[in-house]
Amino acid sequence: MITAGIDCGARNTKTVIIKDGKIIGKASVPTGFEQDQAVKESLEMALKDAGITRDQIERIGGTGSGAKSIQEADIKVNDIKAMTMAANFFFPSARTVADVGAEEARTAKCDEKGNVVDFAINEKCAAGAGAFIEAMARALETPLTEMGTLALSSSNPIPLNAQCTIFAESEVVGLIHAKTEKKDISRAIHDAMASRIVSMIRRIGVNPDIVMFGGLAYNPGFVTALQRELAVDQIYIPEAPEFGSAVGAAVVAAQDGQ
Repeated sequence: MITAGIDCGARNTKTVIIKDGKIIGKASVPTGFEQDQAVKESLEMALKDAGITRDQIERIGGTGSGAKSIQEADIKVNDIKAMTMAANFFFPSARTVADVGAEEARTAKCDEKGNVVDFAINEKCAAGAGAFIEAMARALETPLTEMGTLALSSSNPIPLNAQCTIFAESEVVGLIHAKTEKKDISRAIHDAMASRIVSMIRRIGVNPDIVMFGGLAYNPGFVTALQRELAVDQIYIPEAPEFGSAVGAAVVAAQDGQ
């Protein structure tokens, strides 16, 4: 069976095509203001990447904040189920999953089949999402792509007490004026964000084999901070972690069509 999963997110719209349990194509485009157009372009690019035509896809699953714009979806999948099914697809032993993107962070606990057992969402404060690190990078006048590596070079933990992006930025400015090294400030930023995500994970219960999706999975400073806060040796991250929810939607579409 060939299925597609489309994740229409706040910043990007991602499509994944799966054939008999293997990913054969994927694509991502900026969502912008025209969500319908982003969905169409993402699907077309994924089809091209897979080398197949639209009529070869048997079912389509849609998910994300813009799921209503996915007109071709045969089934709509909520964000939490999409991420747990994706975790089960990539790492069947996984029981805890975190999805940390630019605008939102979600954590969930699942069973051996990928079904949701419990979950927690951070959607009201940017301090628990990638936008927080973007704002802090501007305050430090450091490219966003260098923030994670900068944090890794620090061995000096500094507490960042503010739980709000605005107040945290003021605190960071204070550290800059106090001549604190940039690498130590960057580590403090990543540690503070990791602490917020871990508090969500602990609310639902920490289980072995923790999987991470979302763009923040590319940030080595954040992943290391998360491992340190959770006291685990490894966090499991699939290739192209930003496609996690799209994969989950495709998996649910396949199950629904059986």
